[in-house]
Amino acid sequence: MSSAHDQTLFHGAFTALVTPFARPDAATVDLGRLAQHIRFQAEGGVRGVVPCGTTGESPTLSDAEHRAVVEKTIEIATPLDLKVIAGAGSNNTAHAVELHRFAHDTGADGSLQVTPYYNKPSQAGLYRHFMAIADSCPLPIVLYNIPGRTSVALTLETIEQLASHPNIIAIKEATGDVGFAAMVHERTDLTILSGDDPLTLPLSSIGAAGVISVLSNLLPKRVAALCDAIAADDWNLAREIHEDVLPLARALLTLDTNPVVVKTAMKLLGRDSGLLRLPLTEPPSIVVESISRALAPYELHHQPAPS
Repeated sequence: MSSAHDQTLFHGAFTALVTPFARPDAATVDLGRLAQHIRFQAEGGVRGVVPCGTTGESPTLSDAEHRAVVEKTIEIATPLDLKVIAGAGSNNTAHAVELHRFAHDTGADGSLQVTPYYNKPSQAGLYRHFMAIADSCPLPIVLYNIPGRTSVALTLETIEQLASHPNIIAIKEATGDVGFAAMVHERTDLTILSGDDPLTLPLSSIGAAGVISVLSNLLPKRVAALCDAIAADDWNLAREIHEDVLPLARALLTLDTNPVVVKTAMKLLGRDSGLLRLPLTEPPSIVVESISRALAPYELHHQPAPS
């Protein structure tokens, strides 16, 4: 097993924030609505927030927008006692280093580093990529293993090697393989965070410490309560919450690609403009109807737009 890491820094419910865009054409980021949404997360009791990830449509943000979103998130979240794990990944190692250092200098608590997409590097390339980022400054790193998005996956052996670095302290596990996550837990001391809401409870059974959640954009109190029940070893309550939120969690990931469904749901609730940037597009009306039906059992209420 690798050298000891801080096991307490990243645990519980973290919300993978959407990036709100302004009407009429999504050409600008709506920082006012972002601030409102972060406050809603704090009121819901989540542990932290993650700006500029997949759910935040990071591939379509300019560098200036990326920095503005991270800065605004830290500005609003820190006084509310929320941890901030800033998305800072790239398939260009030098760019990832730049974003990682920016997150550190701006006051983030950590950075989320996805496996380089499209390039399809070897395991040696992946190791050198993440080590270069980890060596660049002391900001803690959460590895992000999501082969369904990136077409490249970290092997167990590479994760073991990376876990020896003192700045690499956690992994967002989104392979969909609970057995693989169990081996990561057995062979490293990395904090494991679920990257799939439907698997938060199953992954906790093998030692995961929380979730980076899409669902908590809508149900922060429920996702936070699920993580709290797990931490308290109240497995009956955890299973009850899991079964309650599972239909909506599945809907968010299956009715269309993320974040199309969650942004549409937030629009229906008055929490977002619902605008997406190409190549993502709004769902057809039949999907919107399905999203509306998926929301109905949770008695969520329409909210006024931010002032």
